[in-house]
Amino acid sequence: MPTRPYAHQVPGPGAVLQLIRAGTATSRSDLARLTGLSRTAVAARLAGLVEAGLVAESGEGASTGGRPPMRLSFAPSAGAVFAAAVGRSRIQVGLCDLSGQTLALATHDQDVADGPAVVLTRVREMFDELLAEAGLSSASVRGIGVSIPGVVGPDRATALSAPALPGWEGVSVVPFLTRDLDVPVILERDCNAMALAERDGLMTTHHDIVFVKVSTGIGVGLVLDRRLHRGFRGVAGELGHTKVVRTDGRTCRCGSIDCLESHASGWALVEEMRGRGRDVGHVRDVVGRALEGDGEAVSLIRESGRMVGDLLVGVVNLLNPQAIVVGGDLARAFEPLLAGIRESVYAGAVTLASRDLRILPTSHGELTGVVGAANLVLAQVLSPAAVDELLVRG
Repeated sequence: MPTRPYAHQVPGPGAVLQLIRAGTATSRSDLARLTGLSRTAVAARLAGLVEAGLVAESGEGASTGGRPPMRLSFAPSAGAVFAAAVGRSRIQVGLCDLSGQTLALATHDQDVADGPAVVLTRVREMFDELLAEAGLSSASVRGIGVSIPGVVGPDRATALSAPALPGWEGVSVVPFLTRDLDVPVILERDCNAMALAERDGLMTTHHDIVFVKVSTGIGVGLVLDRRLHRGFRGVAGELGHTKVVRTDGRTCRCGSIDCLESHASGWALVEEMRGRGRDVGHVRDVVGRALEGDGEAVSLIRESGRMVGDLLVGVVNLLNPQAIVVGGDLARAFEPLLAGIRESVYAGAVTLASRDLRILPTSHGELTGVVGAANLVLAQVLSPAAVDELLVRG
C-alpha cells in the first residue's frame, strides 16, 4: 500500500473507518501518516466515529518509544444487517453484525414460484423473528441484502424475467422488506452474491474466480481481479441455459430444449431418479442418498459434474481463472461432483489455462448465500460515502 493512499484528496470519516476496518491503521499516528491529516483533523473524524459506535479505542497499541498509543478497532456491534438468500425452493435468512458475523439464522421451505408477495412477506416475517431472537431492535438495522435465482435490474432492487421466477418480472423487493425500516435494500443474482461470499475467503488469495452454483438450477458468478462481472445487461454467468449436445431432447423449465439444466441440475436429477422408481422429492434427497453410498445417486452426480465441466472448459479457456469454486446443494456431495468437473475441465481446457487451476469448495458451505447477501449490503452501508452521510445525519 502507498504511504499516503489519500494524498490527492481530503479523507472524511468514512475513509478513516476503511483504514481501521482493514487493519491498516490501528492508532491515531497511523491515520495521520496514511491520510496526511493533522492530529486535530484525525481527532475530529474519530470523535464522530466513536460517537456513532463504529470505532473503539481501548488497550495499548505497540509502542515505538514513549507512552504506548491507544489501539483503534472497528466495532461491528454498532449495527446489524439483514441478509436473505431466496432459492427456488428454500429461503435462508440471517441477521449479521457489521463484520458479517451471523447473529441469528433461519431457514424456511418455500417455492419461489409462489410469487413475490408471498415469498417476500415471509422473508420480512423471518427478519422480525431473528431480531427478537437476537434481542435487538429494528433501530439497529443498517441495511438489507437479498439474492434471488434470476437476473436483477440495473436499479439493484427489481427482479427481471427468469425461468425460476414466474410473476416476479418488474417487481421491486423494497416495499415488501422495508416496511418500518428506512434502510437501503440491495438485490443481486444468487450466483453473484455467492461469489461475493468469498470476499474475505478465497478472494484474498485468488483474484480471478469462477463461482459455480450447482443446485436446483445451475449458474455462474464471475469475479475478475476481485471485481464482480455482471455483463452488459446483468446476464453474465447464465451457464445453466447453455445448450448441450444430447440426443434425447429434454425440455428445460425455460421452455428451450437441451439446456444444461435439463440434464445436469438438481431438478433434472430428481426427475431421473423418480423415473427409475426412486422416492426422492428434492435435490437434497439425491445428495443425501449419495452421501450414504447409494451408487446410483453417486453416478448421477458425477455425470452432472462432467456435463457442467464440459461447458466450463470454454469459460476456463476464455477467462483463465485461478480457481473454480463450487457451491450449491449438489456441492454437498463434493467428491463425485468434483471428480466429474475435473475429468472434463482438465481433459478439455488448454494446458496453460488448466495447469495451475484449482477446483475448490466454497468457504462457507450452506451459509454461502447468506454470507454473500450480507457482504452485498455491508459494502454499501460501510462505504466511505454512506458513513460520511450517516455522521452528517447524526
